[in-house]
Amino acid sequence: DQVQVIVNPLPAVDAGTDVAVCVGDSIALNGSGAAIYSWDNGVTDGVAFIPLFSNTYNVIGTDANGCVNADVVNVTVNALPTVVAGADITVCEGGQVTLSASGAVSYSWDNGVVDGVPFNATTSTSYNVIGTDGNGCSSSDSLFINVIQLPAVVAIAAEDTVCIDHENVLLTPSPIGGVFSGPGVTDDRFYPPIAGIGTYNIVYSYTDSTTGCTGTDTLTIVVLECTGIYSSNGIAIELFPNPN
Repeated sequence: DQVQVIVNPLPAVDAGTDVAVCVGDSIALNGSGAAIYSWDNGVTDGVAFIPLFSNTYNVIGTDANGCVNADVVNVTVNALPTVVAGADITVCEGGQVTLSASGAVSYSWDNGVVDGVPFNATTSTSYNVIGTDGNGCSSSDSLFINVIQLPAVVAIAAEDTVCIDHENVLLTPSPIGGVFSGPGVTDDRFYPPIAGIGTYNIVYSYTDSTTGCTGTDTLTIVVLECTGIYSSNGIAIELFPNPN
């Protein structure tokens, strides 16, 4: 008598290429080269799971002939970067601020902010940043920018159009305690003979002692080459051209 013995080759089981993921990311391991796959560490073939740490995963594959073979795949779990947005900031309205995060390689801010590029803060709000490291892993942080409103400032000139020979013009601010600046200005007076003929923008600046924020107002005074009589509101009653 005789018997035929068939020797079947082992299946070429492949666990796949090594994988690197970030903490909290899910992956699915898929064996190939056989019909049925049995993984260790509680893994089910093709079913996503979240690896908690770096590990080697073994798979045993069984083909239709009942022959088995095995393979392994390494899963590396990379830690998330510790991204720091920075400390909260208090700034006066319109003040320039530069946000620069740390702890990663690249940073993406919301509200149109570019990392390390100055911008003017206009409203109080939170700013969030996502930082990505060299492994492609990301985490986020945030800070709050408190924008303090500038003090309301008003400056008025007793006359806004004067002749060059006018002695001086009284400048009245609100609130008091600030500083006038501009050509021909001394304290709270504008002197046309010193400024000369022309149009002048006089700036009043007031700094709030509590917040440190400064508000400004600008008034315009026109100095003419003339002689004349003016009312207190700057409207000429009589105007005589200077013969010179």
